Amino acid sequence: MNLNIETVTHDTYYEVKVGGELDVYTVPELEDVLVPMRQEGTKDIHVNLENVSYMDSIGLGLFVGTLKALNQHDKQLYILGVSDRISRLFDITGLKDLMHVNEGTEVE
Repeated sequence: MNLNIETVTHDTYYEVKVGGELDVYTVPELEDVLVPMRQEGTKDIHVNLENVSYMDSIGLGLFVGTLKALNQHDKQLYILGVSDRISRLFDITGLKDLMHVNEGTEVE
């Protein structure tokens, strides 16, 4: 499965729109986008998963690593547009309590 990734740079945050499936085969593509952003540490990151149909634990791991890196720079990670199915992954793992996860596509 291919992964579609679009990025937009705003004044205070990076917007990353993802489409497709996030799994062991496709997560490295998203990692290639997120790692430079999180290493820079100058902006929050908003990841829109509205068009992601599937995500496994490898995807969750990428977001945990991104959150840890951003926390070192006092920046935030927002996971937006999550489906019920993906939202449950964040709930079950307890990650919903550690990061901003929103079913809507706007930061609350």
